Amino acid sequence: MRYQLLGRSGLRVSELCLGTMTFGEEWGWGASKDESHKIFEAFAEAGGNFIDTANRYTEGTSEKFVGEFIRPDRERFVLATKYSLFTRHGDVNAGGNHRKNLVQSLDASLLRLGTDYIDLYWLHAWDSTTPVEDVMRALDDQVRAG
Repeated sequence: MRYQLLGRSGLRVSELCLGTMTFGEEWGWGASKDESHKIFEAFAEAGGNFIDTANRYTEGTSEKFVGEFIRPDRERFVLATKYSLFTRHGDVNAGGNHRKNLVQSLDASLLRLGTDYIDLYWLHAWDSTTPVEDVMRALDDQVRAG
């Protein structure tokens, strides 16, 4: 496996990133836990270290599986997850790029992942209402908070 710098962050990530949108079967399709683990193991054995998930992938199951799979060697992996998409139907503030959803989504992702940090947190989609300056301030505040 070859590695690339992730932007100007200094992080070295595998040239292939393991996308885990289909880890879990809650959407009526996707990979079972056993099959997801086999996919993860093949990726890790090939030298892969960059894993991407999101708070909404298979209703949170993807994050649960990923967290469990990386737990024995958490420091080896560069873990990315995303937010923006709604987390509760009927709650107008449970989606979007604003600070409230960012903080709530991040806390919930950390719980599902079973870790106290992630390496890359990003928007899943632009919401066209939250100013980019507000998004960047809220992201920076979370980084500074640890």
